[in-house]
Amino acid sequence: MLKNILSLFLQENCPLCERATSQEICDYCQKQLKSYQLKQPHKFWYGDLPLFVWGEYDGKLKQAIAAFKYDKRPPIGELLGIWLAETWQNYSLINPNLSPLIIPIPIHQTKEKTRGFNQSEIIARGFCQVTKYPLKKRGLIRVRPTKAMFGLNVAEKEKNIKGAFKLGESLQNHSLSKPILLIDDIYTTGTTVKEAVKILKHQGIKVLGILAVCTPRRL
Repeated sequence: MLKNILSLFLQENCPLCERATSQEICDYCQKQLKSYQLKQPHKFWYGDLPLFVWGEYDGKLKQAIAAFKYDKRPPIGELLGIWLAETWQNYSLINPNLSPLIIPIPIHQTKEKTRGFNQSEIIARGFCQVTKYPLKKRGLIRVRPTKAMFGLNVAEKEKNIKGAFKLGESLQNHSLSKPILLIDDIYTTGTTVKEAVKILKHQGIKVLGILAVCTPRRL
């Protein structure tokens, strides 16, 4: 009886619906979030830059991403990374003998200091817990701040992101035998990840593709 009473006091409110829960997100909201999972997350896994996306950026999933990033709830991002990994493992999209290096898309240090974390790194951490792929959290560095991409046309986006990345010290002047998978939170037009891929390929590093939690595009 005492244990049950204490468990009630130890529970916190779900950040998405305010229900009491012992988890980061309550069971009800987890079910709602999974309703935004794409039926064909591998649909665009082809071409020069294959893309694998877990869900549609809308409704409850959009709310969860906002809570994760702006209400400073890293465990939400880690959970989304775990779900991304579990779905990824349902498809045989790369050679099973490969153990690709995971590099999160970086944010500028000023934004990371304000937020307290890089959202893509948190997602990548959850992803690597499941897949056991090695994580290189500073494989890429964002060397200058950029404007928000929302509202910019394609040419403006490309100009905005050009030259924003460089290789981290651990990858500079080194040949890398392991291929790379890049991880981001939201995939929109691909302008950001294409710039990141350009930097890696210039160093002779093979990029297998992009993994993202969600996209506003209907796949």
